[in-house]
Amino acid sequence: MVNFSLEEHKPWMAMVTTQCIYAITNLVSKAAFNRGLNTMAFVVYRQIIATLFLIPAILYAKRGRLSDLSLSLKGFGLVFVASLAGAAMNQSLFYEGVLLGSPSMAAAMANLIPGITFVMASSVGLEKVNLRNLRSWAKIIGTIISIGGAMTMALFKGPRLLSMPFETSMLDFGRGMDKWIIGGLCLIASSSCWSLWLILQVPICKSYSDPLSLSAWMCLLSALQSAVITFFIYPDLSVWRFTSPSDVLACVYAGFIGSAVTFYLQSWCISVRGPLYSAMFNPLSTVITTVLSSILLHEELHIGSLFGAIAIIGGLYVVLWGKAEDLKNKEEQEIEDSTNIPISIDKTPECEIDIRHPLLTDKSERED
Repeated sequence: MVNFSLEEHKPWMAMVTTQCIYAITNLVSKAAFNRGLNTMAFVVYRQIIATLFLIPAILYAKRGRLSDLSLSLKGFGLVFVASLAGAAMNQSLFYEGVLLGSPSMAAAMANLIPGITFVMASSVGLEKVNLRNLRSWAKIIGTIISIGGAMTMALFKGPRLLSMPFETSMLDFGRGMDKWIIGGLCLIASSSCWSLWLILQVPICKSYSDPLSLSAWMCLLSALQSAVITFFIYPDLSVWRFTSPSDVLACVYAGFIGSAVTFYLQSWCISVRGPLYSAMFNPLSTVITTVLSSILLHEELHIGSLFGAIAIIGGLYVVLWGKAEDLKNKEEQEIEDSTNIPISIDKTPECEIDIRHPLLTDKSERED
């Protein structure tokens, strides 16, 4: 009889749950946008709700010590920029891409993040590139494949998969193709903003190590930033209006479940299995979103979307393979360095020891 260990299966169960939540968040947000809810107002509501849920959790964890939430001037500047890039700009572009494109394309484009992050990290020296190394070539080739797949999804619809009329072709700007392209470009820009956020975590985590408080700061700052940007772009107050009670539920779900709960699940999973394990489940959201979009939102699936998604996911795993080999070699090197401990012996006359009788005194001394 096979013994089922719940502790052993918790990480993959948590990541499958997280990807299902992401897929549902994409669908409920798309439905809200179709009803007329403004995408940028949705971002503001989502971040405010996430902040309202995180603050009580922090107060409980810190036992009311608000002094632990303080930031230095440098730390505040880094968190401010990270909030602007990783939340305000990232989510605004992402949901605009969902509105103009589709939830399935948005889920597929999110798999670009490891490749774009590799490019950014290499440009600032955080990632080493050795053209004589197979792992480096794997990350380069995987990044190129992923970006090519993203451009295919953005610029090429192709025929529909189920009914196969061939009237929709590459760069057909009629029949909403211009919106599809703009949506795809918004999603690529959104992935780039999130990659920049990941790069900024390196200096931020060196000076601020509490992830829960850091998340609350980012949600609060991004809510304020998104509100300012929204007021600047849409001065008409009507954009803040909810068109139906379902819009309120969508904002609550995205803020509480889509942000607060998934943050906890991913943080816990990364702490026990590492970031690479978490990233391996990203394509699952693409599959779930595509299936549910087709069933619930009656989204039309196209050949270009299929080929692009396959290329993005394939490129993702090539990049992750290269990164996994890097981490494996790094761990082996650390183990080797830890076993090679240099030992020095001070050979002074006072420290000379008779190795034949190291713990015995001279015979004459024993007789006395």
